[in-house]
Amino acid sequence: MLKPDYPIVTERLHLRPYTPGDLDALHDIQSRPEVARYLYWDARDRDEVREALRQKIRSSVLADENNGLQLAAVLPESGTLVGDVLLMWTSREHRQGEIGYVFHPDHGGRGYATEAAAVMLRLGFEGLGLHRVVGRLDGRNTASARVLERLGMRREAHLVQNEWVKGEWTDEVIYAMLEDEWRARA
Repeated sequence: MLKPDYPIVTERLHLRPYTPGDLDALHDIQSRPEVARYLYWDARDRDEVREALRQKIRSSVLADENNGLQLAAVLPESGTLVGDVLLMWTSREHRQGEIGYVFHPDHGGRGYATEAAAVMLRLGFEGLGLHRVVGRLDGRNTASARVLERLGMRREAHLVQNEWVKGEWTDEVIYAMLEDEWRARA
């Protein structure tokens, strides 16, 4: 089980559990077509975001495999929610996990996604004792690929037209890092 002390403080961000008061800010992120472009879901209306927020609120402790830790990334000075980070525990037996992130486009290009995702890697390797953590993305999402590369993750696979998403065949690219690689970088 992983139950971090909150907030998790980075150089420029606080990562904390979601609260009901995050609805407007989360809606501002998830309702944008450019945010949802490479994700499995389309831009969400307020009711869809409300339901997504309910799930995020329940995801502040990582109790077992097939669960996720979902945290709000906020600017400490203003409390502005700028993004969302995720650590999934995908297999207890194989000590596997996955990270993900979605950030508001107005706050893109500042390294926030890399800073927050690095925390999720640390929690996976040091908090859960994972052996391997992956990041999966749509093959066209070059900005997300750059985040994973800055984290030191290695590109392992490019699956050509392996998923039917939003009415088209899409490529999936998989990046990964092993615990030994994490420790060598840390």
